[in-house]
Amino acid sequence: MKSLIHLDKESDTYQTIKHRSESIYKEKGSKFISLAIPVTTESEVKSVLKELKSNYSDAGHHCYGFRLGSNLKTYRFSDDGEPSGTAGKPIFGQIQSFQLTDVLIVVIRYFGGTKLGVGGLIQAYKESAKLAITKNTIIKKHETLGFNILFDYSRMNEIMRIIKKHNLTIIEQNFQEKCTLIFTIRKSKCTPIILELKNLQFHPKRTNTN
Repeated sequence: MKSLIHLDKESDTYQTIKHRSESIYKEKGSKFISLAIPVTTESEVKSVLKELKSNYSDAGHHCYGFRLGSNLKTYRFSDDGEPSGTAGKPIFGQIQSFQLTDVLIVVIRYFGGTKLGVGGLIQAYKESAKLAITKNTIIKKHETLGFNILFDYSRMNEIMRIIKKHNLTIIEQNFQEKCTLIFTIRKSKCTPIILELKNLQFHPKRTNTN
């Protein structure tokens, strides 16, 4: 599926949402409760879906779409029992339209007794997803890479000077006789900072910080 977002060679910036938002859309008696939720992993998506299915256990459908990561390659959508292509796809279409990632949109439907038809369902799920997004705040984030460094305590000032100089984000630290430091660097600024560390005889290794 072709994405509307593209990152050029110099860009490490992507768009996501700031917080959880909720909206309600009604059509011919049916009520659509839509939620836009920031997420970063598939396990987080599963946890949120489980929570919502429990909280809205009496609803007829829990349809959703999500996309993860700055490379935009992880995504999925579900009609959850609605006619094929009438719910998950239009929800995901709004994620694409607003150029978002690291986001989950769930639309919960309570049937009102009147069938909406294929076109009506597509429109209802599209509008529901759109409302949840527009009630949120779209923010820009930078893609980062995680690194781990092992060093002697005597070199603490050197490494902390570099951390402060480049305003790096420390994820984890352990200061003993042998110290470890896990930090992230903005992807577009990574090469010169790693080179600086190596020139000082530090040996940063890539690590997963998710």
